[in-house]
Amino acid sequence: MKKHIPNTITCLNLFSGCIGVLMALKGDYMTTAYCVLASGIFDFFDGMVARLLHVKSNIGKELDSLADMVSFGFLPGAILYMLLSEVFIEQPLFAYLGFVVTVFSALRLAKFNLDERQTTDFIGLNTPMNTFYVLSLPFIAEKYPDIILNPFFLLISTALTSFLLVSEIRLFSMKLSSLAWSENKYKFIFVILAVVLFAVLQFVALPIILLSYILLSLLHFQRLK
Repeated sequence: MKKHIPNTITCLNLFSGCIGVLMALKGDYMTTAYCVLASGIFDFFDGMVARLLHVKSNIGKELDSLADMVSFGFLPGAILYMLLSEVFIEQPLFAYLGFVVTVFSALRLAKFNLDERQTTDFIGLNTPMNTFYVLSLPFIAEKYPDIILNPFFLLISTALTSFLLVSEIRLFSMKLSSLAWSENKYKFIFVILAVVLFAVLQFVALPIILLSYILLSLLHFQRLK
């Protein structure tokens, strides 16, 4: 019975992601945000539960990637498609470029499954972090429409995040082998900074949190050299 618990959690990630895609295509970004948050929580705990119960399996690994492809691959593509649809009203075909992120998310997930260097950390931006960044854009657009709802900004964001997904930039994961400050200083700083920034700025904070994550990761691995 217990061997099915992690896969059930993964399926909840997939289920939430499916609803999130539908809500994004309806323009209901707040419900989409709740779905992304739920998928992120399920994605964090499925692997942890599998390790705690000693029931890690190949099917669980494959199912996890398939669920992530929807929740953190198709979903951000759908958000970008909707935003690009608003700025390319007379050239609607350009809106489909939002799904370039979906394609590169698939490449990133396939690479992750085969890359033995990514057992404890990431090489390239992980898909959940990228999704949270993309999710922030429609909310920031409510305050700063001239910046976000700009075709050049959206296309550059699509290209840049797609590049980061498959880049060779080494980024830390939140897996902790211990709670020692000396080993996890930059991870703890990131968590504190992310919580404070989101509490103050809410969705506007997410691009800043992403940038902080990349910079702190670079400092973390520079210290380990």
